[in-house]
Order: sequence, then C-alpha cells, then structure tokens
Amino acid sequence: MYENALKSYQQTNVNTANPARLVLMCFDGAVRSLKLARDSYLAREYEAKGRALQKTLDIIHELNASLDMQKGGDVAVNLRGLYTYLTQMLTEADLKKDLDLFDKGIHLLQELESAWKEIAAQGAVDARSVSSCAVPAAGPKGIAVGQAWSA
Repeated sequence: MYENALKSYQQTNVNTANPARLVLMCFDGAVRSLKLARDSYLAREYEAKGRALQKTLDIIHELNASLDMQKGGDVAVNLRGLYTYLTQMLTEADLKKDLDLFDKGIHLLQELESAWKEIAAQGAVDARSVSSCAVPAAGPKGIAVGQAWSA
C-alpha cells in the first residue's frame, strides 16, 4: 500500500511540475542513480549496479532525445555531444570496472544540475519553451550561452 501511495505521489509531482523543475528532476535522478550504481559496484551487488546504471543511461537518453536540434543551435549540438560522451564514458566505466569514470560522470551530471538550478532560480527559463528534460541555456560550468532553444 505504501509503495502505491509513493508511486501516486511521484506521478502527481511529475504531472504538475513546471518544465524547468522536470529538467532538474531528470538530472537529480541521473545523479542519484549513478551514485547508487557506483555504491552497488563497491558492495559487489552487480544486479543492483546494472539496474541503477541502466536508469542513469535511460535518463541521459531522454535528455538527448528531447533536444531540438533546429531551434537549439550550438547549445543543442554541444549538449548532444556531451550526452553522447556521457553514455560512452559510463559504458566504458562499466566494462572496465573503472570507478574514476563513474565519479567523473557523477561530477559532470552535478555540474549540469547546478547550472539548471541557477537558471531556474533566476527565472531565466520560459516555461513555454521547455519540456521535460530539455536543453539548458547554460553550459556545464553555468556560463550562459543563449536561449535560442526549445525542446
């Protein structure tokens, strides 16, 4: 019963969130899942590691798939490259059992999440031009690179 209530709450949270909040939820979920994958690997819980890593990759894929390459310009192109790099790096980290690459992925996702938090706090995101897991108007270091994008 508790599990059903939690799922219902989470679904309501997603359905009622503004677009910028949805993007933050994507990055938060990716970071949490990747940390869980890393911790599960250390604990030799390989099945849990696999599920958590797959969830991270699914979120990154959703972020990538939501890019509007026509309206997003250079920002979308750069983010597509970043998401592709993350996917390749995390796959390599898993295959080579390289915890440093897991940590690098966590750090990169946290930088993107931090940039989005700044954007959302400044009210710089037009809710009509962003959909779930869309393109941020800042690079991974939080440097504004324009808002000629949409999802």
